[in-house]
Amino acid sequence: MFAVITAVLALSFGMTVHAEEKGEIKNGIFAGEIDLSGMSVEQAEAALTAYVDGLRGTEITLLAGGDHSVVVTAEALGIRWSNPELVSEAAEVGTHGNVIERYKILKDLEYENLVYPIELEFDLQAISDILTNECAKYDVKAVNTGLKRENGEFQIIEGQTGYALDVETSIDLVYNYLTGEWDHKPCQIPLDVAVEEPKGSTEELAQVKDILGSFTTSYSTSGPSRSANVENGCNLINGITLYPGEEFSTYQAVAPFSVDNGYYMAGSYINGKVVDSLGGGICQVSTTLYNAVLLSELEVTQRHNHSMIVTYVDPSADAAIAESSGKDFTFVNNYEYPIYIEGYTENKRITFNIYGKETRDPGREVIYESEVLEVNRPATDNLQANASQPIGYVAVAESAHIGYKARLWKVVKENGVEVSREQINSSSYKMVPRTAIVGVATDNPQAYEEIMAAIGTGNLDHVRNVAAMLTAPPQNENDWDDSDDE
Repeated sequence: MFAVITAVLALSFGMTVHAEEKGEIKNGIFAGEIDLSGMSVEQAEAALTAYVDGLRGTEITLLAGGDHSVVVTAEALGIRWSNPELVSEAAEVGTHGNVIERYKILKDLEYENLVYPIELEFDLQAISDILTNECAKYDVKAVNTGLKRENGEFQIIEGQTGYALDVETSIDLVYNYLTGEWDHKPCQIPLDVAVEEPKGSTEELAQVKDILGSFTTSYSTSGPSRSANVENGCNLINGITLYPGEEFSTYQAVAPFSVDNGYYMAGSYINGKVVDSLGGGICQVSTTLYNAVLLSELEVTQRHNHSMIVTYVDPSADAAIAESSGKDFTFVNNYEYPIYIEGYTENKRITFNIYGKETRDPGREVIYESEVLEVNRPATDNLQANASQPIGYVAVAESAHIGYKARLWKVVKENGVEVSREQINSSSYKMVPRTAIVGVATDNPQAYEEIMAAIGTGNLDHVRNVAAMLTAPPQNENDWDDSDDE
């Protein structure tokens, strides 16, 4: 019976029991929405290539931050057909197996189409470049709602929402959508954009009206360059609003120390010496702010003393910043309300006022006392002989600096009565002897020995006296007192 059925089927469909050679693609076979029925392999490949080429101009809209969009084409994203082998597979359908198997496949195609997916690939580097160069340019930092004080009045400055594109995750989003979900029509793809809302509100900032702490120092002895640096640093800090829990870095606020940022060359402490550097004098800004912060009872998170003593505040009341050594002065707003930093200069005096909402008891008074624990005065001078200068030449290269050890106390009084005393910091300042260059050039061996002996004493005043005697003009033997002669 089986043999009879096989013979009948073979005669009916013109088939042999052997594998049929590939020819036209059988009816009911599709690639995506493209009907491949009756096509040769070459015709099917051409049709599918033309279809993918037709997708190259399809517009794809990438949704970036702040309601901005970037429209690109599939071609710009590197579209290509990634499974051309489907044509060969489609052409082989119904050409293998025995007569019964092939007959069944052909009958199945009459009732249900066989659809091969058209698989597409995209260039990951092209996607990355477009996201980085075209989409990320719409990133903006969040700007908190702030304050501006003019003519003794506060004005509220509206904030700005921040947007930050995550390029790496957005590459995956674009690629996965285009290779897995895309219907080959114009589309929009939302990117992974982090949104940061600005802090603050009008009601919250309206609470800022009380001075929590104020401090002033003088720079009346400073030259033009140092004075300009103090004023520039003050202006860079003035107007900053700090919300609860936020930390302020003085260094970040006033850096970089460059001409473009308004700084000049002026004296500063480096490795126990006074040298000219861009921004010299900026530590008076941080020191003045430090004392205003202490009086406001804000939380100090980083403070360093200078390497040598300064004269504009008491020992241990200073706060140094230095790029080379990583010194910074930082503090946190530990109040429940925002604070506002006002800084200004006038008549060579720098002042910082810190505004906020006063919640401390009116009878509370905070005082800071400096206690000197040790004074270390230079015993000798650092005298350096210079054979290129004559005897009598004396030049002071570095002034003496007295060394100190000190600590700062926070004293709290309530209604005039001391209720607590707390050590805030301790500081150690280097002792640096006076340094002077002394000329020793002379043709007189005895004079050379005398000036070198004077240098050996380490006493600059003695050296000056000896040099004065050695360089005094010889006394004329004919000189005498003739006041009684008539």
